[in-house]
Amino acid sequence: MAKLLETVDLVTNFYTYEGVVKALNKVSLVVDHGSTFGLVGESGCGKSVTVRSIMRIVQEPGRIEGGKVIVYLDERDKQAGIDLLQQSETYMESLRGDRISMIFQEPNAALNPTLSIGDQVSESFLFHQKKEMCTKIYEDLCAPECQLFYPIKKIQQAVYGMASNNPYAVSLKIMNKVPILKRWQKRLKKEAKKRAIDIIDKLGIPNPAQVVEQYPHNLSGGMKQRIVIAIALACNPVLLIADEATSNLDVTIQAQILELLRRLKEEVISSILLITHDLGVVAETCDRVGVMYAGNLCEVADVKELFGNPLHPYTRALLDAVPKFSVEKELKSIEGNVPNLVTPPPGCRFHPRCPRVMGVCPQTFPEMKEVKKDHMVACYLY
Repeated sequence: MAKLLETVDLVTNFYTYEGVVKALNKVSLVVDHGSTFGLVGESGCGKSVTVRSIMRIVQEPGRIEGGKVIVYLDERDKQAGIDLLQQSETYMESLRGDRISMIFQEPNAALNPTLSIGDQVSESFLFHQKKEMCTKIYEDLCAPECQLFYPIKKIQQAVYGMASNNPYAVSLKIMNKVPILKRWQKRLKKEAKKRAIDIIDKLGIPNPAQVVEQYPHNLSGGMKQRIVIAIALACNPVLLIADEATSNLDVTIQAQILELLRRLKEEVISSILLITHDLGVVAETCDRVGVMYAGNLCEVADVKELFGNPLHPYTRALLDAVPKFSVEKELKSIEGNVPNLVTPPPGCRFHPRCPRVMGVCPQTFPEMKEVKKDHMVACYLY
């Protein structure tokens, strides 16, 4: 299976008053075309920082210090990889929300309370698909069934014909500064709103034409999460990054969202990078899974292999901590606490909590090794 996304030795630090928080320590992972990759671990292990580094939206005082983030948007050309860390911010703005989209963890924070749902979903179309929409409107105006008054029709044909070639032409920018002339955008916004209604309808939200006129506070938590997904899916991305997309929802709505993502991957999206701390979600939805601890990737394997044969002591501890139906009354837990990443433990960062720690563990960090086919682990036990 061809690669879609690859990170190589990704390093991200946060410069705080307490010191340098070493959030990511040479994280390397691969997401293939057509697969769902799950990234799991405790809170604070670096899952969200990893995807924010991929999208280059790390918040201050964070800084990406090294590594590569390579995307292979053309599945047929395996050599046409693009290192996102070397691209301009203009290029990244054209990529975000178009070829690569992200569902953020908290829908209340992702949605603007002062804008209608229709305006927020339409924004993706207006930013990334303005040329396509102008072409569609121009073709509609040229159709024989168009009944507009002839002079107005010819003027609009000229304007939208120009916009279909270059929606950012200087002449259009001048027109936008004149109140009576910038009315040409009215039809463009109407087309964007129509597309917003279509995408909301496809996500199973009832009465989409009514929903686009409402505001975030009018919607339930599950509906707001679907709207965030609608914004992310507006331009049919190749890769969808879902950062804890179901963490704040009840189990019924969570199941609906997961089923929705599964169906969309089959019909629209090529691949999904799923960030979660719920191993049940991983087992149900993912093809491959990576386990993170304290800014390091410690194990990567196919989901069935990882659940059936966990190798890293931290992975085993995570699986043992999942409640099971058994005669045992006490739940197992992981001894100790997550380390402070300002002064992380030397060597393997899990060694202070590891039941199988050896003398070499505190000295140097273990390299990731392929122990079995497609099963990699960073541990001195192997």
